[in-house]
Amino acid sequence: MESSEEDDDFPSIESITPQSKVDSLYQSHTEKGIRKLCCELLDLKDAVENLCGNMRTKYLAFLRISEEAVEMEHELVELRKHISAQGILVQDLMTGVCHQLEEWNQSTTEVQPDHEIGELQDPLPIETDDHKIVLEKIDVLLAEHKVEEALEALDSEERNSPELKSSGDTSSTEGSSYRSAFLQRKAVLEGQLVEVAGQPFVSFPELQRALSGLIKIGKGPLAHQLLLKFYGSRLEKSIEALSPSCSVCPKTYPATLSKLIFSAISLATMKSGSIFGDNPVYTNRVVQWAEWEIEYFVRLVKENAPSSGTVSALRAASVCVQASLNYSLMLERQGLKLSKLILVLLWPFIEEVLELNFRRARKLVLDLVEADECMSFSPRFAAPLSAFTISSDRMLADSGIRFMCIVEDILEQLTPLTILHFGGNILSRISQLFDKYMDALIKALPGPSDDDNLTELKEFVSFRAETDSEQLAILGVAFTILEELLPNAVMNLWKQQSESGEPKSGSAENVTPIPSTATELKDWRRHLQHSFDKLRDHFCRQYVLSFIYSREGKTRLDAQIYLNGDGEYWGSTPLPSLPFQALFAKLQQLATVAGDVLLGKDKIQKILLARLTETVVMWLSDEQEFWGVFEDDTGPLQPLGLQQLILDMHFTVEIARFAGYPSRHVHQIASAIIARAIRAFSARGIEVQSALPADEWFVETAKSAINKLLLGTEGSEVSEIDEDNIILHDHIVLDSDDSVSSLSSVESTDSFASASMGELDSPRHFDDSEG
Repeated sequence: MESSEEDDDFPSIESITPQSKVDSLYQSHTEKGIRKLCCELLDLKDAVENLCGNMRTKYLAFLRISEEAVEMEHELVELRKHISAQGILVQDLMTGVCHQLEEWNQSTTEVQPDHEIGELQDPLPIETDDHKIVLEKIDVLLAEHKVEEALEALDSEERNSPELKSSGDTSSTEGSSYRSAFLQRKAVLEGQLVEVAGQPFVSFPELQRALSGLIKIGKGPLAHQLLLKFYGSRLEKSIEALSPSCSVCPKTYPATLSKLIFSAISLATMKSGSIFGDNPVYTNRVVQWAEWEIEYFVRLVKENAPSSGTVSALRAASVCVQASLNYSLMLERQGLKLSKLILVLLWPFIEEVLELNFRRARKLVLDLVEADECMSFSPRFAAPLSAFTISSDRMLADSGIRFMCIVEDILEQLTPLTILHFGGNILSRISQLFDKYMDALIKALPGPSDDDNLTELKEFVSFRAETDSEQLAILGVAFTILEELLPNAVMNLWKQQSESGEPKSGSAENVTPIPSTATELKDWRRHLQHSFDKLRDHFCRQYVLSFIYSREGKTRLDAQIYLNGDGEYWGSTPLPSLPFQALFAKLQQLATVAGDVLLGKDKIQKILLARLTETVVMWLSDEQEFWGVFEDDTGPLQPLGLQQLILDMHFTVEIARFAGYPSRHVHQIASAIIARAIRAFSARGIEVQSALPADEWFVETAKSAINKLLLGTEGSEVSEIDEDNIILHDHIVLDSDDSVSSLSSVESTDSFASASMGELDSPRHFDDSEG
């Protein structure tokens, strides 16, 4: 069984081909292939040798033909010389014959009759013969295209011939015909000079000789026209050679194009001065030609620029302004002032590019379109803005980073001269972009805004700030952009422009004064601040309204608490009314949250708390329903109610003072409220002067109340206001999403607890001067 299996696995030895046969078989095939390849290579070698031989033969034939052409040219020149010599001999012969005839006539005058003498006398005057010799000499020079020699001959004859010096009123027919023939030769020479000047590949020395010749024959305007045509033709060829690169390098194309055009203008101006002098007629023609070329330059820039809404178009436009104004400044040294024309022609184009770029930027800021892949988000914006990231939601910080990167991407495309001449326009558009961003952030805050009709902003809002921390984070992002990131980005660029010294010399029409730039920057900062104030005021208004009104729409600051005057809050130590104690606690709570969210932003913390306090008293001052209770004759009024209201106002002012933020406006509004309340109570028959303590008492009582609330001193009665769970015990609890700790435990440097005991004890009155 095993042997049968082996037979199946290994075939019979008889079926195996011997190795020698395999080697002989494949060796013969290989040799045949090699032999065939060798034959083909030999055939190829023969073909190459034949081709080289043919090329050599043809090249030698070409050289022989070239030599024959040169020899033929020399023979033609010799033939022309021979013809010229023969012509001179003929002229000499004619002159000799004339002299012989003249002598013969003189010898036969006595024999022949008078009429016969008249017929034979002077058949060809000597003067006429001389004119013919000159004209024929000039004809020979013109035929041989010896322009310079012909020009000298014409010039010499014109100086020496009296017939040509006359103004054209010749007495003889011969003189008139000679003058006409001379002018014809002059016209032929003019045509030859124009032909030389109009050659497409004429060198400048040849052109200059031709122009000088035209000037000598009295054709200066034509020569100047040919000079400008020469530079225009060269410029057109250079532009045609540059055109293919406009699609490859769109950002640098305007700079290269401006170099070509302004170089041509500079050379044309220089050569015009050297050849034609300072003639005003020619200078004006150069200026007019330069203006045409600049108009052509601006048209080319517009036609070959990238799409106006792209960053590449903005860069190309900025480079165009920079290069063209730099070159125009150089031309001013040659007497050409073209800067105004350049700015006038470029202004619509720059306006269009800026408008479309900022329109695209607005869509990017509002997240209506996706950002370009090439746009890089700078990490230097991430560090200051990421500090306001709440939990895992980075949407707010990312929106701020996105805004700054978009603005920086635009600013990086600008050149110094673009900033100098279009800086005000750019600042205005950045302000408008910032306005849109602030409006979008307002939409993210609770409550209705003033711009509900902006549908594009509604699409932008992809997050809502519900808690105090989130709302403060929005303010922190906006404030950081306002105070640090955006001004730094703009001011650095404007500072580089002012330090670049472009241009410091030249005409005054080119340079915008530095004070004007400073004024534009100041107005721009003021506009940004105003836009941020809208966001801040919206937050403060909604925050105060959420405190004043309960969820059911009832007001906590109800005038009824001042009507009875039963001394509800006047225990052993008088205290502000319960709503103002709750306001104190809510502001204290917000200061604590702000100390965490706006860490290191002391300025915005103080501004917010001051504005919140100010918003409360402003609401109270403008609330007609509140004042209607006092001014209505039906409601009972008591002196203690007035005292409570005045104490509440003093308490509000002291909150602002002790927290360390400005209180001037709070002081003014509180004083107006107190004055109005006194008038209302006096009109109702209350003896105000005798019923009210001195102002010092209110100030000290308000300070004492703050002290007591801060230190958690016992003595405040347990009471409630409405049904909104604002309760006063040892500390105050609010209906807020954020929990509140004991007021005495607050450690924030910007909270109300930051006021030292010395400050609490210091006497301050409403008439103190405040900054």
